[in-house]
Amino acid sequence: MRLFSYGTMKMKKTVFLLLFIMTNLFAEKLNIAVAANVGYAINDLVTAFNKTHPSTKVQITLGGSGKLTAQINRGAPYDILMSANMKYPQSLYKTGQGASKPRVYAQGALALFSAKVRDFSQGINIVKNKDIHRIAIANPKTAPYGKASVQALQNAKLYEAVKSKFIYGESIAQTVAFSVTAADLGFIAKSALYSDKMQAYKENKNWIALDTKLYTPIKQGIIILKRAKTNTAAKAFYDFISSTQAQKIFQRYGYTLP
Repeated sequence: MRLFSYGTMKMKKTVFLLLFIMTNLFAEKLNIAVAANVGYAINDLVTAFNKTHPSTKVQITLGGSGKLTAQINRGAPYDILMSANMKYPQSLYKTGQGASKPRVYAQGALALFSAKVRDFSQGINIVKNKDIHRIAIANPKTAPYGKASVQALQNAKLYEAVKSKFIYGESIAQTVAFSVTAADLGFIAKSALYSDKMQAYKENKNWIALDTKLYTPIKQGIIILKRAKTNTAAKAFYDFISSTQAQKIFQRYGYTLP
């Protein structure tokens, strides 16, 4: 009986090991370059996607959209780009680096944030206050949310008065970090405020959504890249991002539907 039990247990271990090897051998891999503002929602999106595609291994690289696009132009092995605006997917498509047409997957929004409780009744004009010495914004040259921040200040006729106060983050994620630790105010993606670490901060006390009329709508774009044209997992994820399930996740993180 002992020999039989040992043999059965050994056989079970062998079968499990074979199943593990086979699962990993045939697992599809997906490498996605993701704009930093989507970093707060991407784990929920991948979890939802894996419920129907459990064998797909998804690897995420976060960064500023401009920097990620530059990496793609230099041959970075990404299968999909989820950009913070349509400019970068469109540029990749025009240069023949896309396997799908760029598509809007969500529309982002700007928020003005302070780790300290403030009187936000002035709206964006709070940036002129004497106790505001440092303002965090994303680099407008590489981050669409940074470009939108500058645009909002220019349209509010405030840019020239406050540009000397800027400290720049290379991505919206770094800008959020600066806003919490090193700046008096920060122009950040509204989506950041729905992450677990930021939910302690309250609307109208620590942040306000900026008037969307002050900046061009932030239409965020997705594209399958040329190297993934035969990758069925890439097509599946591209389609999933436009699904009702994915759109509900985006809405939960402060985005609006395209």
